[in-house]
Amino acid sequence: MNEPRPAPQRGDTPDAVALWASARVTELLDGHDDPPAYGSPEWQRLPNSDPRKGAAIVVAAELWRRHGHDNLSVIEAADMWRRYGDDVVQWFKEASTPRAPLAQRKTIAELDTLAKPRPSRPVQASPGWPPVAIPGRPGWYRRLANGRQIDTKRSEAAA
Repeated sequence: MNEPRPAPQRGDTPDAVALWASARVTELLDGHDDPPAYGSPEWQRLPNSDPRKGAAIVVAAELWRRHGHDNLSVIEAADMWRRYGDDVVQWFKEASTPRAPLAQRKTIAELDTLAKPRPSRPVQASPGWPPVAIPGRPGWYRRLANGRQIDTKRSEAAA
């Protein structure tokens, strides 16, 4: 006999909250224009019974849930979404990346020092690795044999 299957857990869909929000906005806007940005003067002029007012609230909440930032208002977030479309997601990720305080960042002088070329390190072969080409000496390789660094010509290194 067929055993009853357990009911699916909430959140099994990729983004159940986004699906719910999309369905509510679709219901509210049935036959209406797009909602104004939440909190905007246009939104404030709408009567409380206007379904676009509720749709704007759901849109703003969803924007905040997905891309909210402490220093960005919901109105600014909705405006960014309207202006930048899907690229706004990348902008939010970059804008909300934590930055070190100015006092902890490197100064221009420190960055200039780090950008200067450093002296090269001598080529050193490692145990268990194949011979290493020696810069400035075409055809010569350095290999490790019995704990010593040995320079050999290409034909000798292959042997």
